[in-house]
Amino acid sequence: MTKVCVTGAAGKMGKTNINVILSDKEATLSGAVEAKDSPFVGLDAGEVAGCGKIGIKIEDSLEKVVGNCDVVIDFTSIHSFDENLSCVLKNKKAFVCGTTGLSNEQIEKAKQAGNEIPIIWAPNFSVGITLLNKITAICAEVLKENFDPEIMEIHHKMKKDAPSGTAIKLLNTLKKIYNSEDVIYGREGLIGERPPKQIGVSTLRGGDVVGEHTVYFFGQGERIELTHKASSRETFARGALRAAKYIVAKGKGFYTMEEILGLN
Repeated sequence: MTKVCVTGAAGKMGKTNINVILSDKEATLSGAVEAKDSPFVGLDAGEVAGCGKIGIKIEDSLEKVVGNCDVVIDFTSIHSFDENLSCVLKNKKAFVCGTTGLSNEQIEKAKQAGNEIPIIWAPNFSVGITLLNKITAICAEVLKENFDPEIMEIHHKMKKDAPSGTAIKLLNTLKKIYNSEDVIYGREGLIGERPPKQIGVSTLRGGDVVGEHTVYFFGQGERIELTHKASSRETFARGALRAAKYIVAKGKGFYTMEEILGLN
């Protein structure tokens, strides 16, 4: 039985993570954490998540509950990442992080932490998105000489970072294969003819869209569209829990979703 602690327990992803953990026969919720000024501190985590009383109170510090878990699942913010990473390192606990918008320095910290603890950071824990990235790479290798690549992502109006972490992951895949750093984020005015190997990224925000990503390959007389649409946050929570079980069993190291799904 994998003992899991959830940070951001009263947030949308936190509540979804709690529900998924409680419904899993191989995992148990051992702790829940919120920010110190959160009105949910002290309340029952199960009741806050909408699944009834479970006897686990939401605490105001990860340090208070981290000792009783095997792994921490963290979908909070770039502002709490450093503190949470420091805490799991100090206590030698596994860490699953889905926070997007991290700086290159923070991502490097996560990679270095793999020398001491089991850790995975991913901009998207969806199994489908991981496959989309793999398929994108295959298509790009075949089409790169004669097809123009574009990425479009859509998210709910409350999302703070743009483009999404998933779009950046797809972009990095295309940049590597096209051997190009020519990236344009949206277009306006007299932009002229599209340069060879340019990669376009478009961002849309509105409503309650959980997440949609499309990679386009535009050719002469034809185009290919690869699309993934997430209709529920459970998609990400189930992937994160799958990753949590995997890295706890494997031991220290910096892992990827591709490795967990056997796509390396």
